[in-house]
Amino acid sequence: MLRIKKLDIFIVKSFLMLFIGTFFICLFIFMMQFLWRYVDELVGKGLEMSVMAQFFFYSALTLVPVSLPLAVLLASLITFGNFGERYELLAMKAAGISLLKIMRPLAFFVCGIVGVSFYFQNVVGPIAQAKLGTLILSMKQKSPELDIPEGVFYSEIKDYNLKVAKKNRKTGMLYDVLIYSMKDGFEKARIIYADSGRLEMTADKQHLWLHLYSGDLFENLKAQSMKSENVPYRREEFREKHTIIEFNSDFNMVDGEIMGKQSSAKDMAKLQSSIDSMTVVGDSIGRQYYKEVSEGTFRPSYGLTKEDTVKIEKADIHEYNVDSLYEVASLTQKQKVISSAVSRAENVASDLGFKKFTMENNDYSIRKHKTEWHKKITISLSCLLFFFIGAPLGGIIRKGGLGMPVIVSVLVFIIYYIIDNTGYKMARDGKWVVWMGMWTSSAVLAPLGIFLTYKSNKDSVVLNADAYINWFKKIVGIRSVRHIFKKEVIIHDPDYARLMGDLEQLSAECKTYATRKRLEKAPNYFKLWMASEDDNEVMAINEKLEALVEEMSNTKSATLIGALNNYPVISVSAHVRPFHIYWLNLAAGVIFPIGLFFYFRIWTFRVRLAKDMERIIKNNEQIQFIIQKINK
Repeated sequence: MLRIKKLDIFIVKSFLMLFIGTFFICLFIFMMQFLWRYVDELVGKGLEMSVMAQFFFYSALTLVPVSLPLAVLLASLITFGNFGERYELLAMKAAGISLLKIMRPLAFFVCGIVGVSFYFQNVVGPIAQAKLGTLILSMKQKSPELDIPEGVFYSEIKDYNLKVAKKNRKTGMLYDVLIYSMKDGFEKARIIYADSGRLEMTADKQHLWLHLYSGDLFENLKAQSMKSENVPYRREEFREKHTIIEFNSDFNMVDGEIMGKQSSAKDMAKLQSSIDSMTVVGDSIGRQYYKEVSEGTFRPSYGLTKEDTVKIEKADIHEYNVDSLYEVASLTQKQKVISSAVSRAENVASDLGFKKFTMENNDYSIRKHKTEWHKKITISLSCLLFFFIGAPLGGIIRKGGLGMPVIVSVLVFIIYYIIDNTGYKMARDGKWVVWMGMWTSSAVLAPLGIFLTYKSNKDSVVLNADAYINWFKKIVGIRSVRHIFKKEVIIHDPDYARLMGDLEQLSAECKTYATRKRLEKAPNYFKLWMASEDDNEVMAINEKLEALVEEMSNTKSATLIGALNNYPVISVSAHVRPFHIYWLNLAAGVIFPIGLFFYFRIWTFRVRLAKDMERIIKNNEQIQFIIQKINK
């Protein structure tokens, strides 16, 4: 029997609240980006609120499947980041619950989100896409609202350019009106200037009624046959002039069947039916074109006249040389043959170009329908993929809130978007196989999600910044500094009498080691790569030093604690060969640039080790002096 635990309810509830918030944030961002694409078609057209409400409603429905994956990624990152930051994830693991068991209730919940996303893609999305496309097309065809600015030319009225120096917004009067009318073409342009005027919309909102007062009209009278530079014109002076201008400012919805044929406005069943139909049509057209080309275009034709053909048939000549016939022809006949060949070649090229365009257009439509079919599945599954990326990342980063999770989510989504968009364009343009282009992003994200889930389940430090910082310090040679503090509770005091002898012995070993190894001298390049043992001597010195420091840190003397912090942290392997594998060291030595780099690096660390030995000896003398004062 299925049992829902309180922990599962807690995890789902923590995720659900964040998911709802992030979903609406992502939907709002995508809607603003979508609105920005069509802002030029919407602004200044006086659209009613009901039309704008339909636009935002249908655009929100079409953007739901795109918003869900990013919302899942961001919510899972924040949820598990909060668990890690509040040590709740640590408590769950300490109770014996693995990360996979913690993720299990959310995995089932995200599977439900995948189903919702697919429903929107396959059922709601096509209907909303058709409605939205029809609405946008109707908006584009609507004329802008008449709002003539001052001091600039207004060109939103078709075939007219209008400039007004000043206008009275209360009365609607326009002053110093200049109008360029190109209704009859540029050659017969009409220029009208009036002291004042007024524009009114007719009741049916199909025309503008233009009233002009006290002005002049200039009109070119040049005919098409006239080539003279002096063009006659007609001038008319008027006190009042009234003109009707066509200007349809009413909003009319176009036929919805236009957008219903688009691939984005079809569900998977209709897409598959369209693909099958277009494939059959393409095959039949291709066979017909092949038959026409093979029987017509490549049929031999030599440009012979009927008389020449009759002569050849009477002479019973079955084979003849076309070049010889051309050579013996007259100049007029040669020109006729060449003209006929050129004309025939141009006709053939034009015919083949049309056939090519028809077939390529049909193939392009098939690929668009196939990409849309795969897209309905890939976008839905991306919710699950993003969950298995976001949840482990949150467990590894262990940072909640909207800081680091937002940055990581945006980076992951940008990478996904670039890969997905590239694959889509490659599949749509026929450069890749359709299924390969559409599933490339999923093929990249799936291994990443598996890898992150595995690493997070094993408590890996794959994304721990401190681990990479320590590795970089080790490569560069940056060492940490000792920070020893006075202990509040001391169980065993240091044996100062024995420590004096141990410090003396450590100083002697350091002096002997530095003298025998000649650390400050450049090492032999060839012997360096041939060596196969570790430097056990310096390891023993370091172990003895750390044991002494650990024992002396139990002292009550603040002076001795300060002196202990002066001991260096010895790098026991930085001054020897770089790799633990023998043949890798040989390969590094053979490849001269790499070997030279490691050679100077090792030499530098040998010099630093020599200085560390001198520093240990000097610090031992200082600590011996402090111990003598403590014993007194």
